[in-house]
Amino acid sequence: MPLSEHEQRLLDQIEQALYAEDPKWANTVRISDPRSHYKRRLVKASIGFALGVVLLMVGVVSTVIWLGVAGFVVMLATCLWGLSSWKRMNGFHGDRPPASTQQQGPAGRRARRPGFMERMEERWRRRNDER
Repeated sequence: MPLSEHEQRLLDQIEQALYAEDPKWANTVRISDPRSHYKRRLVKASIGFALGVVLLMVGVVSTVIWLGVAGFVVMLATCLWGLSSWKRMNGFHGDRPPASTQQQGPAGRRARRPGFMERMEERWRRRNDER
Protein backbone atom coordinates (compact mmCIF):
# COMPACT_ATOMS: atom_id res chain seq x y z
CA MET A 1 0.00 0.00 0.00
CA PRO A 2 1.63 3.26 -1.08
CA LEU A 3 2.01 6.15 1.34
CA SER A 4 -0.04 9.28 0.93
CA GLU A 5 1.73 12.50 -0.01
CA HIS A 6 1.45 13.78 3.57
CA GLU A 7 2.87 10.54 5.00
CA GLN A 8 5.71 10.55 2.49
CA ARG A 9 6.58 14.15 3.42
CA LEU A 10 6.57 13.27 7.13
CA LEU A 11 8.76 10.26 6.50
CA ASP A 12 11.21 12.37 4.48
CA GLN A 13 11.37 14.99 7.24
CA ILE A 14 11.97 12.34 9.90
CA GLU A 15 14.67 10.77 7.76
CA GLN A 16 16.38 14.13 7.17
CA ALA A 17 16.27 14.96 10.89
CA LEU A 18 17.73 11.56 11.74
CA TYR A 19 20.44 11.93 9.12
CA ALA A 20 21.35 15.41 10.40
CA GLU A 21 21.46 14.15 13.99
CA ASP A 22 23.70 11.11 13.43
CA PRO A 23 24.79 10.71 9.79
CA LYS A 24 27.05 7.71 10.38
CA TRP A 25 24.33 5.63 12.05
CA ALA A 26 21.67 6.74 9.57
CA ASN A 27 23.87 5.74 6.64
CA THR A 28 24.53 2.34 8.19
CA VAL A 29 20.83 1.73 8.75
CA ARG A 30 19.90 2.97 5.28
CA ILE A 31 22.37 0.67 3.55
CA SER A 32 21.85 -2.52 5.54
CA ASP A 33 18.95 -4.82 4.83
CA PRO A 34 18.06 -7.26 7.63
CA ARG A 35 17.67 -10.03 5.07
CA SER A 36 21.35 -9.75 4.13
CA HIS A 37 22.24 -10.43 7.79
CA TYR A 38 20.12 -13.58 7.77
CA LYS A 39 21.59 -14.67 4.42
CA ARG A 40 25.08 -14.46 5.94
CA ARG A 41 23.87 -16.52 8.88
CA LEU A 42 22.48 -19.13 6.45
CA VAL A 43 25.83 -19.36 4.68
CA LYS A 44 27.65 -19.76 8.00
CA ALA A 45 25.12 -22.41 9.09
CA SER A 46 25.68 -24.31 5.83
CA ILE A 47 29.43 -24.27 6.33
CA GLY A 48 28.97 -25.40 9.94
CA PHE A 49 26.68 -28.21 8.81
CA ALA A 50 29.28 -29.39 6.29
CA LEU A 51 31.93 -29.26 9.04
CA GLY A 52 29.65 -31.35 11.25
CA VAL A 53 29.24 -33.95 8.50
CA VAL A 54 33.02 -34.13 8.13
CA LEU A 55 33.45 -34.55 11.90
CA LEU A 56 30.78 -37.23 11.97
CA MET A 57 32.39 -39.16 9.11
CA VAL A 58 35.87 -38.90 10.64
CA GLY A 59 34.47 -40.12 13.95
CA VAL A 60 32.78 -43.11 12.30
CA VAL A 61 35.79 -44.07 10.20
CA SER A 62 38.33 -43.69 13.00
CA THR A 63 35.98 -45.26 15.58
CA VAL A 64 36.42 -42.27 17.89
CA ILE A 65 32.91 -42.09 19.35
CA TRP A 66 33.16 -38.64 20.91
CA LEU A 67 34.25 -37.12 17.57
CA GLY A 68 31.22 -38.61 15.81
CA VAL A 69 28.91 -37.36 18.57
CA ALA A 70 30.50 -33.89 18.38
CA GLY A 71 29.95 -33.87 14.61
CA PHE A 72 26.29 -34.77 15.08
CA VAL A 73 25.83 -32.05 17.70
CA VAL A 74 27.46 -29.48 15.38
CA MET A 75 25.17 -30.59 12.54
CA LEU A 76 22.08 -30.34 14.74
CA ALA A 77 22.99 -26.93 16.17
CA THR A 78 23.82 -25.38 12.80
CA CYS A 79 20.69 -26.85 11.25
CA LEU A 80 18.52 -25.24 13.94
CA TRP A 81 20.41 -21.95 13.63
CA GLY A 82 20.03 -21.95 9.85
CA LEU A 83 16.34 -22.82 10.08
CA SER A 84 15.65 -19.95 12.47
CA SER A 85 17.54 -17.57 10.17
CA TRP A 86 15.62 -18.80 7.16
CA LYS A 87 12.29 -18.31 8.98
CA ARG A 88 13.18 -14.77 10.03
CA MET A 89 14.47 -13.90 6.55
CA ASN A 90 11.17 -15.01 5.00
CA GLY A 91 8.99 -13.34 7.63
CA PHE A 92 7.78 -16.40 9.55
CA HIS A 93 8.09 -15.11 13.12
CA GLY A 94 6.94 -17.63 15.69
CA ASP A 95 7.14 -15.17 18.59
CA ARG A 96 3.61 -13.78 18.11
CA PRO A 97 0.83 -15.34 20.16
CA PRO A 98 -2.18 -16.72 18.26
CA ALA A 99 -5.11 -14.37 17.69
CA SER A 100 -7.29 -16.19 20.23
CA THR A 101 -4.88 -15.38 23.09
CA GLN A 102 -4.42 -11.71 22.21
CA GLN A 103 -6.43 -9.08 24.01
CA GLN A 104 -9.89 -8.65 22.62
CA GLY A 105 -11.66 -5.32 22.49
CA PRO A 106 -15.40 -4.61 22.52
CA ALA A 107 -17.60 -6.99 20.53
CA GLY A 108 -14.79 -9.54 20.16
CA ARG A 109 -12.52 -7.31 18.07
CA ARG A 110 -8.83 -7.18 18.87
CA ALA A 111 -7.57 -4.08 20.61
CA ARG A 112 -5.45 -2.19 18.07
CA ARG A 113 -2.28 -0.40 19.10
CA PRO A 114 -1.27 2.55 16.99
CA GLY A 115 1.45 1.69 14.50
CA PHE A 116 4.89 3.23 14.27
CA MET A 117 3.92 5.77 11.60
CA GLU A 118 0.81 6.82 13.53
CA ARG A 119 2.87 7.43 16.66
CA MET A 120 5.44 9.41 14.66
CA GLU A 121 2.71 11.54 13.07
CA GLU A 122 1.18 12.22 16.48
CA ARG A 123 4.55 13.29 17.89
CA TRP A 124 5.12 15.50 14.84
CA ARG A 125 1.72 17.16 15.27
CA ARG A 126 2.39 17.76 18.98
CA ARG A 127 5.79 19.24 18.17
CA ASN A 128 4.30 21.60 15.59
CA ASP A 129 1.44 22.59 17.94
CA GLU A 130 3.94 23.59 20.65
CA ARG A 131 5.65 26.08 18.37
